Amino acid sequence: MRPPVASRKKRVTKNACFQALHRVFCCNRREAHTELFDLTTALIKLDSPTGSEQRVTRFLRDYLEAAGFAVQLQEVGEARSNIYAQIGEPRVVFSTHTDTVLPNLPFHEDDEFIYGRGACDAKGIIAVQIKAAEELLATGARNFGLLFVVGEERGSDGARAANAIPNRCRFLINGEPTENKLALGSKGALRVEVATTGRAAHSAYPQQGESAILKLLDVLNDVRGLALPSHHLLGETTCNIGTISGGIQANVIPDAAKTELMFRTVTETSVIKNLLTEIIGSRATLHYTFECVPVFLEALEGFETTVVAYTTDIPLLTNWGRPLLLGPGSILDAHTPHERIAKKELERATEIYFAMANRLLQLCL
Repeated sequence: MRPPVASRKKRVTKNACFQALHRVFCCNRREAHTELFDLTTALIKLDSPTGSEQRVTRFLRDYLEAAGFAVQLQEVGEARSNIYAQIGEPRVVFSTHTDTVLPNLPFHEDDEFIYGRGACDAKGIIAVQIKAAEELLATGARNFGLLFVVGEERGSDGARAANAIPNRCRFLINGEPTENKLALGSKGALRVEVATTGRAAHSAYPQQGESAILKLLDVLNDVRGLALPSHHLLGETTCNIGTISGGIQANVIPDAAKTELMFRTVTETSVIKNLLTEIIGSRATLHYTFECVPVFLEALEGFETTVVAYTTDIPLLTNWGRPLLLGPGSILDAHTPHERIAKKELERATEIYFAMANRLLQLCL
């Protein structure tokens, strides 16, 4: 038996309203996603290798001021600045870095991914954090902010400077590629230059000289054989021989050679320093250029977790409250010729950041 005509008309009208609302909702979602992808694209197109972040800094300053944030620039060096954007008196702050590694890679995209230098490390993360912050602002939330620093890829001078900014932050949500999982720990780092010296001579008479390169190779062979410490959560200490240089030309015995090593540490850096001093002795000089300790991070119920082998700015941002580490993208894509970020991960990260910040703001009440 069919319902009365009046009832059918009410149902049709009600269904039409729901369909109209669904179209508006879907349209708004599409617009929000388009804005997110457009912002990611704009940031990638602004090359910002470490030391030359000023173009992206100016862009973000103007964007955030137009969005209603109070924006503070902190000078770090000539034509280089950190950005601190605030709504109210921030208790929860999103943070990541504006610089990228070289070489620069051009932007391009397909239906699934956005490609280019900084796509996942960390231009896409900047875009997601901004969009999550805009959603917080639209819901009437207060007392949150954004901190974007320079120099993370080479020495973290931006983070060192930012740690002096007066603030009352209780939770710092740092963004690095974790595949949208909450990291429970990250390894520390130790960067060291190892230099050897020799005596120059004609290569036809090698007995008249001392090869600094051969000395360096012997040292490196011993370093590679070191038994490095491990940790039950963080895993193994690793060592990368990042650069080697020495000599002037093939027919001259080289009188100087140098290498730069990067250790990803799971203990205090003094443990690695002692091992190097013991095994190298007086055969080479050691110059330590960067170090930071491993970090164990905050956990939140309901978030998938992981542990990461890389280092972040978190150890240098100790005055910004309790740290959490999460972001879209895979670290396996960062620093590569095919750096990319999945569009679905960007969308999901916006939702995760928004929910996380809301929960943390409630804890601050």
